[in-house]
Amino acid sequence: MRAQCQRSGVKEEQEEEVAAASGRLAGPPEAEEGSVVDSDSDQEMEGIRGPGELTKDTLYLRSCQAHSVVPASCFLRQGRTPELNLRHRGLGPQGARALASALTSNPYVKRLDLRDNGLCGAGVEALAGALSKTSIISDVDLSENQMGVVGAQAICAALTVNPTMQKVQLAGNGLEEHAARYLAELLLAHTGLKSLDLSYNQLNDHAGEILGPALAENTGLTELNISWNHLRGPGAVAFARGLEWSPGFTLAFQANIFLRVLDISYNGFGDPGASAVGEALKTNNVLEELSMSNNRISAVGALSLGLGLRVNQTLRILVMSRNPMRGEGCFGVLKSVQENPMSALELLDFSEIQVDREFDDLASSVKVLLPALHVKTAAHRVKYKKELPSVLTPSLPVSVPK
Repeated sequence: MRAQCQRSGVKEEQEEEVAAASGRLAGPPEAEEGSVVDSDSDQEMEGIRGPGELTKDTLYLRSCQAHSVVPASCFLRQGRTPELNLRHRGLGPQGARALASALTSNPYVKRLDLRDNGLCGAGVEALAGALSKTSIISDVDLSENQMGVVGAQAICAALTVNPTMQKVQLAGNGLEEHAARYLAELLLAHTGLKSLDLSYNQLNDHAGEILGPALAENTGLTELNISWNHLRGPGAVAFARGLEWSPGFTLAFQANIFLRVLDISYNGFGDPGASAVGEALKTNNVLEELSMSNNRISAVGALSLGLGLRVNQTLRILVMSRNPMRGEGCFGVLKSVQENPMSALELLDFSEIQVDREFDDLASSVKVLLPALHVKTAAHRVKYKKELPSVLTPSLPVSVPK
């Protein structure tokens, strides 16, 4: 990924040098010819488009000409629709620069989808400038664009000063611990952001130690997807503590009291991380949906997690599938739920974990106490009416980090 972006950057610099030497960037003949083309295009579009659409399309065409890129037909066909879907278009950094110039004057786009366009850090930097100024766009998908730490710094800085943005997807961008500092600054500063997707990155234990305290002080985020990363050991524990409320916190700096949906599946929380999550569940009275599948949680960790379930009254969905907790761990978790008559659980997912007859008998007993509860195991594939939000089921990127 990095090599591709580096090659792209070198190629662009060479093209710009050649273009400057040949006078193609801003020479008078080009300008005169371009003005005729633009005039003809304007006349063709006047009959079917309003003044605003004509202006934005004309600006985009001129921007594409200035950056020597082919215009994206989807942008020209967008009209007044609120969603601009340009995923998988291969825009690259230059295409991003051309688009950025046009976005600042587009009064219609509310959702911008640029997934998988090879934007790299340079392209994201160009778009960040436009996103920092827009008061229209509230939902942006920049997943799978190899942005790295350069792009992360730029986009986080832009979003920090833009209170309009509510949903941001940055999945599959190779974000590592160096990017965590900028993500933490975003969490601390942006109170309008409601949904953030950081899945399929390379955020490790050090990143968890940075993000945990920031999550604790965030005052607005309701959905966070940080699945398919490398949160382990002390980092996983520090991250989990961001969910824990403590009387020692001041009103302004208590643990997160807004987050309702959290996906930490496919990390490496292990038993220490599960225990920290259990401690958080004892005091957290906001979280409703938690997915922690495939986190190397054994029966010991499951029992520690169960301590939080004995008192928690808000969690409705708990997904613990594909953990090496065996039937013993599943039994311990369900036993903790049985001991909490105020439990709000509706779905307890132990998919692909084998359980025994004793567990089935316990499940039947709990069903009497909590009739709304559905328990899913390897042998019992129950139907649960409510669909999991998209933040819990991210689409698979082109390349999944191993």
